[in-house]
Amino acid sequence: MSRLGRHLAGGLDPVKLARNIGMEPPDPWQIRVLRDPAPRELLVIHRQGGKSVTASVAAVHAALFDPGALVLVVSPSQRQSAELFRTMLTLYRGLGRPVSAEAENALSVFLENGSRIVALPSDPVTVRGFSSVKLLIVDEAAFVDDEMMAAVRPMLAVSHGRLLVMGTPYGRRGWFYEASQSREFRVTKVTAAECPRITPEFLAAERIALGEWKYQQEYECIFGDVQGRLFASADLEAMFNARWLPEGATATSLDGSPPLLRIAAKPSTEKPAKRCTSFDGRHAFNDGQCMWLCGAEQPRITAGGAA
Repeated sequence: MSRLGRHLAGGLDPVKLARNIGMEPPDPWQIRVLRDPAPRELLVIHRQGGKSVTASVAAVHAALFDPGALVLVVSPSQRQSAELFRTMLTLYRGLGRPVSAEAENALSVFLENGSRIVALPSDPVTVRGFSSVKLLIVDEAAFVDDEMMAAVRPMLAVSHGRLLVMGTPYGRRGWFYEASQSREFRVTKVTAAECPRITPEFLAAERIALGEWKYQQEYECIFGDVQGRLFASADLEAMFNARWLPEGATATSLDGSPPLLRIAAKPSTEKPAKRCTSFDGRHAFNDGQCMWLCGAEQPRITAGGAA
């Protein structure tokens, strides 16, 4: 096929565009993300799973074949945004620059068809000003803070552009974790065991080297509790979602493990008998009444002791 024919085929099918630059064979999840894009896409993918190259293909395809498209790249730091943009620039150059660039630097490229790809710094103040975004890519999303997301999401309001979020879990916290649990996004989760390019021997060594918590996070894409937490998230969720149970029933945590607290039967509506509530179990009286407000009266003192 001629060069022009390859570019036309790539315009119709981004997977063919990916193959033109050596991405062969794409994984099933990559094919779905490229051929069947969702308006709100969230990729929970293991380390070295192909997130960056997939997002780069989507960005280059949008810039080449959708004249006037604005593609923005957001990461936790300017260096990370520049690194992902460098992958996009490499793909663009690898295709032979099918659309010439009017300007090209370390953080942006402006094409003759009016399209732009821009890597943004992680600063919610300085990124404001962009509008009509065709594709907004958020990399290492677990480390992008809420303020940054609040600054960039409105850029999609008028254009109805696509939001492509990707990353590896970093605890059950933040907007990335919440997005993974919401219905707003189409969530794609891929573990390292599903990647044909990573051997079981490598993963076994990594489990030993990293420890269970980090290994589960980096390679099994598990949103685990942050190390050092006093209470497990499952137990806290069970507490806040608890309902009164019938007499004798007990509760289980959300993941099926034994709960931190067992829920007792609903208490009686009758007023309990008054008793001393002092910390040491002794009464402390003043003017004949317990200072702990339990309602007990001061006992009479006799020769033999308290009456």
